[in-house]
Amino acid sequence: MSGPPAYDEVIGLTQDLIRIDTTNGNETAAARHLADFLTGASVECDLVTRDPARANLVARIPGSDPAAPSLAFVGHLDVVPADPRDWSHPPFAAEIDDDGFLFGRGAVDMKNEVAARAVAMAHLARSDFAPRGDLWLIAVADEEDGSADVGMRWLLEARPDIRPDLAINEGGGERITLADGRVLASLSVGEKGTQPVRLVALGEAGHASVPSLGDNAVPHLGRLLTKIGQGLPRPDPEHLDLALLDQTLAVLVPEPGLTLEERLARAAGLHPLLAHLLPPLAGTTMAPTMLQGSLARNVMPARAWADLDCRILPGSTRADVEREVRSRLGEDHFELEWPEELIPGSSSPAAGLLPDAIAACLADLDPEAALMPLLCTGYTDSSFLRLGAGTAAYGFSPFLSTSAEVLAAGYHNADERVHVDDLVLAARFHVALAKRVLG
Repeated sequence: MSGPPAYDEVIGLTQDLIRIDTTNGNETAAARHLADFLTGASVECDLVTRDPARANLVARIPGSDPAAPSLAFVGHLDVVPADPRDWSHPPFAAEIDDDGFLFGRGAVDMKNEVAARAVAMAHLARSDFAPRGDLWLIAVADEEDGSADVGMRWLLEARPDIRPDLAINEGGGERITLADGRVLASLSVGEKGTQPVRLVALGEAGHASVPSLGDNAVPHLGRLLTKIGQGLPRPDPEHLDLALLDQTLAVLVPEPGLTLEERLARAAGLHPLLAHLLPPLAGTTMAPTMLQGSLARNVMPARAWADLDCRILPGSTRADVEREVRSRLGEDHFELEWPEELIPGSSSPAAGLLPDAIAACLADLDPEAALMPLLCTGYTDSSFLRLGAGTAAYGFSPFLSTSAEVLAAGYHNADERVHVDDLVLAARFHVALAKRVLG
């Protein structure tokens, strides 16, 4: 095979994967389907399991030079739940509408990219591509929830041979046209980490029929939460490493002499999505997500709590998070608890072999667009690759026909969809990327 990857093949494989319901489980069925597809192209495949129902697929085209860099195509096979009552198309039917959009849970997050990467690998194998370094496809279980610990973290522990030098995963590629006419495509160079905080308001218990006796902790919690607000950070260059935000702002707002706040404001005005994506990158976010007061309606509680989902910059510590939360709340009556351990953020260099290759391949497919390095506000399995395998990992897949607004609205939402032309574009891109990095 010498031409581009087949149009019908990548669309069909994406539909097949969406139709396999892997809602926080059942990944083995999807992994087997991918393995059957790839072995048909003479690609060696393993199903690696801790739980027989939740397999990870590891596929490889061996390289000829052990000293050459290796590259991994990465993705996850699980999806979040979908309530069909909220969808215009059944979420696991993988239907294509008259405008060419493929609907389904996983169409964006991320069976589209898994299918495109698998088709690219199969195309390369059929073309007798002989890479200098290993080319891997790693499609894992348990990314969305992670609590079962059967996916990437465990896989890297169980298989010390899986240590790719470079990896391309989810988290970037959205194409945005700025207000000044420039066109950018995001390149995810890292992820924020997490440090959940439990904010406990303190009072005195009492009978609810006499509200003036005792000191109900629930109103105290309400007042504290008004101080948290949306939980967006206040930029604090003195205490936090904002180098990654500086890299993004250098692309968006190259004028010298502006303060950080001025640069953020100007950048946020360049596109509606940037107004949401950039402010969280200025520090620790602290979104209130879970609440508990009294366990009985007729008892005013002495304690009421809210969990803050805090997302932290790479390098941030628990002490940094505590300082940020306390600076927001002042000296009111409360305690802080730590319901879970810190999961650190991580990042990879914005320049180097793989980012440069991504930029070159993007220029061939979309000459208008330039790359914009961006820290992901959530986190992906790239974090495990960086921390557990020493991998330089990035998030990117190109989108020309699916707008950034449609992509953003689809993540974990109803009517998740991707244009079929972008499936073919992604397969072509990954073929070109592998050749450029490993050829």
